Amino acid sequence: MAAPTHIIRFVAEEDLKIYLGQLVNTTRDVGLDTLEGVPVKAYRIDGSLFDGHVTKHVLTAKTLLSPVSQEQCSYIRCLGLNYKDHAKEANLALPDRPILFTKPRTALADPYPAVTSIPKCAQDGSSDYEAELCFVIKKTGRNISEDEALDYVLGYTCSNDVSARTLQLASPQWSYSKGLDGSCPVLVTTTAISDPQKLSIKAIYNGQVVQDGNTKDMIFSIKQQISYLSQGTTLEAGTIFLTGTPAGIGLFRTPRVVLEDGDDLRVEIQGIGTLVNLIKYEDW
Repeated sequence: MAAPTHIIRFVAEEDLKIYLGQLVNTTRDVGLDTLEGVPVKAYRIDGSLFDGHVTKHVLTAKTLLSPVSQEQCSYIRCLGLNYKDHAKEANLALPDRPILFTKPRTALADPYPAVTSIPKCAQDGSSDYEAELCFVIKKTGRNISEDEALDYVLGYTCSNDVSARTLQLASPQWSYSKGLDGSCPVLVTTTAISDPQKLSIKAIYNGQVVQDGNTKDMIFSIKQQISYLSQGTTLEAGTIFLTGTPAGIGLFRTPRVVLEDGDDLRVEIQGIGTLVNLIKYEDW
């Protein structure tokens, strides 16, 4: 069969084991289907995320998992202030170079039916969402040119850069406030994206669209991000990139929007699907 184009990692109903799979019906929104109880079928992929091949064996997904496991994830690199409209709403000048922060791999989390847990230290009325296009590096490289950059991309997915704003504003470094356990849920990896700079991206909070942007408004394109951040630095296979968020974050809305216990936050990206996060406050 052809190389995989829409990859999910999941627990199979048939034997409760974890598999990689190629979606049988690539026109469906796997995030919404999971939420609504529509069966998600996938051809089993044999091999790893980076060199697997699609078989003819069909399995049913009982539980969706993040396409990259914490064990496979070598690094989570994130760009701050990378959309023109977001810089405008924050009343900040456009950066001359990409602004980098990182998350630990313990921030990586699964989509629905897993919940997005807000720890005690962020239950202060400052927990926020950021809808972001995410991509995964498929092969290790260094000093990568912009012309070659997309050859290093395994695929694209939805992500929510969950942020604790009080902690963020208390320090010039963002990694802690944006790197709490489970603060980086992701959905499905797809290579069926011809141009990652032409995708609509939305955040939907309890049924209301609160972010409505397009990846064409990035300050630094995905090619530029890969090239710049690989200069003198090795990007390993399994590295995850979060590429910034458009305008509309809760911190700058009037009235302010905060992630509360029981909330429903969705990230919808054209050509990929919908990442569903159900918010739960930890009690310890």
